[in-house]
Amino acid sequence: MIETILVFLPLIGSIIAGGMVFMTINADDQARHKLDVASQVVTCGLMLISALLAILIFIDVGLNGNVRTTELFTWIQSGSFELSWALKVDTLTSVMMIVVCVVSAMVHVYSVGYMHHDSSVPRFMSYLSLFTFMMLMLITADNLVQMFFGWEGVGLASYLLIGFWYKKPSANAAAIKAFVVNRVGDFGFGLGIFATFLLFDTVHLDTIFSSVPDHTDTVLHVFGMDFHALTIICLLLFVGAMGKSAQLGLHTWLPDAMEGPTPVSALIHAATMVTAGVFMVARLSHMFEYSDVALTVVTVVGASTAIFAATIACVQNDIKRVIAYSTCSQLGYMFFACGVSAYSAGVFHLMTHGFFKALLFLGAGAVIHAMSDEQDMRKMGGIWKMIPVTYAMMWIGSLALVGIPPFAGYFSKDIVLEAAFASHTGVGQYAFWLGITAALLTAFYSWRLLFMTFHGAPRCDETVLAHVHESPKVMLIPLIVLSIGAIGSGYVAYDWFVGAGHDAFWGDAILILPSHPALENAHHVPALVKYAPLIVGAIGIAAAYVLYIAKPDIPGKIAAKFQPVYQFLLNKWYFDELYDKIFVRPSFALGRSFWKGGDGALIDGVGPDGVSAAVKILARRASALQTGYLYHYAFAMLIGIVVLISLYIFTKGA
Repeated sequence: MIETILVFLPLIGSIIAGGMVFMTINADDQARHKLDVASQVVTCGLMLISALLAILIFIDVGLNGNVRTTELFTWIQSGSFELSWALKVDTLTSVMMIVVCVVSAMVHVYSVGYMHHDSSVPRFMSYLSLFTFMMLMLITADNLVQMFFGWEGVGLASYLLIGFWYKKPSANAAAIKAFVVNRVGDFGFGLGIFATFLLFDTVHLDTIFSSVPDHTDTVLHVFGMDFHALTIICLLLFVGAMGKSAQLGLHTWLPDAMEGPTPVSALIHAATMVTAGVFMVARLSHMFEYSDVALTVVTVVGASTAIFAATIACVQNDIKRVIAYSTCSQLGYMFFACGVSAYSAGVFHLMTHGFFKALLFLGAGAVIHAMSDEQDMRKMGGIWKMIPVTYAMMWIGSLALVGIPPFAGYFSKDIVLEAAFASHTGVGQYAFWLGITAALLTAFYSWRLLFMTFHGAPRCDETVLAHVHESPKVMLIPLIVLSIGAIGSGYVAYDWFVGAGHDAFWGDAILILPSHPALENAHHVPALVKYAPLIVGAIGIAAAYVLYIAKPDIPGKIAAKFQPVYQFLLNKWYFDELYDKIFVRPSFALGRSFWKGGDGALIDGVGPDGVSAAVKILARRASALQTGYLYHYAFAMLIGIVVLISLYIFTKGA
């Protein structure tokens, strides 16, 4: 019962706030303000209740082991195929509920202050709550079709939120880009669901999981060849995860999504949409464990994404884009943790990351709010004394991200790297060394952000500098709450998630075969492996200090000396340009040819336009007979009479 209330409270809030949107159409300023406040109170209140219920469910399910599935109603019934709408609440779900509901509640409260002057507050609050509901539907699904519903739901809600300021062409373009790129991944996810149903004759998760050992040697005949069935299914499902979690190749939508309001960035890129792919792989560990090929692909893609995104983040100048690429990089860590069968380590990092990355995004929003909507770090600097609380929160978030003890990232990121090393596989070593390099770059770009934003001489306009101010309490309180998670969640949850008690904690929610002992071995790696992330983190921080505080003229000289490399990174490895040349332009050219040649020339030309043109021609020629001379009309009448008489005589004669 409690889980049902938790899931549907955000939907109720979304519907109520959505109704208020229509009430604002013809309302005066006073009535509009009351509706704004009412929508904020309703959505924030219901989300705070959901967050409290999520904590209670975590205690009941995660700590006490009261796993359950609540069936709501029969959803689909077609012949022998019957599918119920049910809420599956196990340890994995309870962990995700904590992250989703707490972060979403804080984002809702934060939005009260951040979106105070916006003209469409009820619509924004409605979208936020709808997004949260869809994410909750995804993580509570007990079958693949229901999961796909939530999966597509967060895609729809993200489209609405990214393009919330729809009068900005860049926001519209970003929303369309996110929607289209995610549909590419979702196509793979859909094929994976079809293939799963083909193999298991069901989409119910528990039934699939119990049947997997019986299909370890089953093959699928595809394109005239035989392939390992579970490998094909897992790879197709992983394509969906790549799109949703912005992995290398399907990542291009994520930085552009920064066009949405900052609370959207915090919600989408911290705890909800982008983590859906990691959750899906962890949820389906019972399938992935039986495909070493699929696990290898997950590891390679995750590790490659971690280093790829980190290199780009080092040269970005937009404060939100730096954090966005940081998110992309950290998602890579989560995936290669799953790829070496350390699923609980990946989910552990997902949980801690949700808190400190939301903190960083909302902190960046507070900076933007203070700087009169300025996002370029090159136009900031020297403001730390003016916004001390925000400054402290950004430090906490950065320390957690880099993995400095005792902050949360120290516990979760380190166990991910240790598990990769301890897998004793080639791809595990590949992931470890790329992960270590990415950790170095993470420390560098994190402190580059801090130093450029808060330290040095002010580089902004004097008018902007004069108006720099601390955010209101309604924006600072969520930061403080999230900072608690960024500081303490790693230490508190370590034993549950990856320590001695992890088997009892996770139960049947996650499967790890005895042949994949990476997580167990992670606790016995050499000391140098344990301390390597901390060492490279310190080096990265020191490098950022030298380049942006001690010798601030050096970065420009380095960029000038290595201009091709700098431009390569600044232009995000030219992925957008490459996709534009390979996919976008040919698609537009093909569409234009169908439009002009097929639709315009053929269909319209022969169809309505052709008929219209023929009528005009006939009318024009018929009108030529209308001369205006009486003798012409008399002659025509005479001819007509002759024709009629002739027809009569001939027909009578016949």
